[in-house]
Amino acid sequence: MDDLDKELLNEIQWTFPLVTRPFDDIAKKFNTTSEIVKQRLNHLKSIGVLRQLSAIFDTRKLGYTSSLVAMEIDSDKLEYVANQINRHPGVSHNYERDHQFNLWFTLAVPPGSNLDSELEKFNALDGIKKVRMLPTLQLFKIGVKLDMVDEKKHDVAPTEEKKITKNIKFVPTEDDKNFVRELQKDMDIVDEPFLKCANNLGITEEQLFEKMRYYEDIGVMRRFAAILRHRQVGFTANGMIVWNVPKEKISDVGSKLGAFPQVSHCYERPTYPDWPYNVFSMIHCKTHDEAKEMAQTIQKQIQVDDYRILFSSREFKKTRVEYFVEHSFSLEQTIPNS
Repeated sequence: MDDLDKELLNEIQWTFPLVTRPFDDIAKKFNTTSEIVKQRLNHLKSIGVLRQLSAIFDTRKLGYTSSLVAMEIDSDKLEYVANQINRHPGVSHNYERDHQFNLWFTLAVPPGSNLDSELEKFNALDGIKKVRMLPTLQLFKIGVKLDMVDEKKHDVAPTEEKKITKNIKFVPTEDDKNFVRELQKDMDIVDEPFLKCANNLGITEEQLFEKMRYYEDIGVMRRFAAILRHRQVGFTANGMIVWNVPKEKISDVGSKLGAFPQVSHCYERPTYPDWPYNVFSMIHCKTHDEAKEMAQTIQKQIQVDDYRILFSSREFKKTRVEYFVEHSFSLEQTIPNS
C-alpha cells in the first residue's frame, strides 16, 4: 500500500459521504479522480485489506441483547469448543486470549430470544470448565478506526469528543428491518453505489439518505464506513486492557478512556470473585511492546494501578452480526471431537 491507499483507508473509516456519487467527493479531497479512488479501493478489497463498506448499527438500539462471554476451556479441547461456538449466528467475534479464561466471544440474540438460554446450549460441549457472562453495564465508546498513516498518529491523550445522539426509544418496524437488512450489506464500489439499495427498497436515494441521517441522529446507525481487516494491515497486537477501577470512579475513568483516539471500545462490565476487572478498553497496535507502552501511557493519565493486557493469540471468528436474518441454532449436529 502506498500513501494514497493509506490516506483513503483513513478517510473512509472516519467518514463516508452519503451522496449519490460518493467517490467523486472523496476524489476531490485527494485531488485525484473517482476512477483512481474506485480502482484502489477495489484492489484493497481484492487483497483482503478492506473487509466491508456498509452501515454499522448499534446492537442494543435494534432491540438485540448481547454479552461478552469468557470461558475457561481445557487446552486440548479449545479448538473444538471454539469451532462449535462459531456455528452460532449470533457469535461475531471469538478469540483465544493469554489468560486462564482462554476463550472470549461476543454473543448477540434478536428481540424475543433469551441470551441465557442461548448460552446454555453450549453447556453440552466437552471441555468447558468455567463460564463468565460479562454484559455491558455502561458503554463509553465503540468504534474501530485504525490509523493507517504513521506520521499522522494522534498523541496518546483523551482528546476526542463523545458523539451526542438523541435519546429516542426505537422499536423497529418491518420497514426498518428491511432498511437494516439492505444497509448492512457490503456496498459495491461503483459510481452510484446507493442506487441498488434504494431500488431494492422501492424508494428514492434522497429518501434513503434521509433515513440514514435519521438513524445516525438517534444512534441506531453508528456510522456508514469502511471496516478493515486488522491483521492484514499490520495491527496484530490487539490488546484488551482490563482495569480494576474503584466503583465511585468508574464513570469518570470510562469517559476518559473513551476519549483516547487509540481506544476503540470501552465498557463497564460486571466482576466476579475470580475476575476483579470492571472496565474494558481495546487497543490495536502493531507490536506487543507498542501496546504495553501505550497501556502505561494511558495508565499514568487515568491513574488506575491494577490492570492487565490480554492479547488475542488466535482469532477463531471475526464477522458482523447480520441483523434480522437469524436462523435458530442447536448443537444437535455437532462436529465430532477429533
